[in-house]
Amino acid sequence: MHEEKVRDQAFAMPLTSPSYPRGPYQFRNREYLIITYRTDPVVLRRMVPEPLEIDVNNPLVKYEFIRMPDSTGFGDYTESGQVIPVSFQGRKGGYTHAMFLNDEPPIAGGREIWGFPKKLADVSFKTVTDALVGQLDYRGINVATATMGYKHREEDRQLVAQSLEAPNFLLKIMPHVDCTPRICELVEFHLEDINVHWAFSGPCGLDLRHHALAPVADLPVLEIVSAVHFKADLTLGMGKVVHDYMAHSSVRAGSLMAAV
Repeated sequence: MHEEKVRDQAFAMPLTSPSYPRGPYQFRNREYLIITYRTDPVVLRRMVPEPLEIDVNNPLVKYEFIRMPDSTGFGDYTESGQVIPVSFQGRKGGYTHAMFLNDEPPIAGGREIWGFPKKLADVSFKTVTDALVGQLDYRGINVATATMGYKHREEDRQLVAQSLEAPNFLLKIMPHVDCTPRICELVEFHLEDINVHWAFSGPCGLDLRHHALAPVADLPVLEIVSAVHFKADLTLGMGKVVHDYMAHSSVRAGSLMAAV
């Protein structure tokens, strides 16, 4: 294969059989359960990389379960993880701290393109009679269980759509061949073409358990603030680099890698 052909074809790995197609990536009937809870501000500060800022007076985490039955290029899968409300240069958004899912193409694409912190796990999100039940199991051990009463109170779809329009931030890390950091960047992306079909709230519960390789419980649940269940169509937009840790200081980037 000629070098020019390699360059033209090299958008993902493996070269001759990529794990995912080129974007954009559209999602239909994406179903969310998001439980917002208050946590320890000291622990939260340790988890969020500068220059992102947290609200130490209101240290929140959003625990999410997401069913994605119709995703272009990625198929049908379920995801779970934690998003932390942050601000960057005065703009409020969310920092994706941890994600677990049961499908290889979005794991590969999410990590390689944007820098999503995705890991393989067993995730389920379903309706059981009158309750929504989300479960995250890592290597046979349950580490997160979320429950919510099914469609108790209707919520404003426009407000939910506005929350989805906020900027999202990721820490993209790609190692060099000697395991030193080659890419260490803060990436911003947006959800686009958002259409919220419906939204509801209700009573909820969230139980997080400690696991060495899925440490969601390191951000403890001190108080549950709210819960929302909604379904939407959207497009996952491409990202842009808003901060390059390697350009600012190679020493600092190395210490950040160690901390993460």
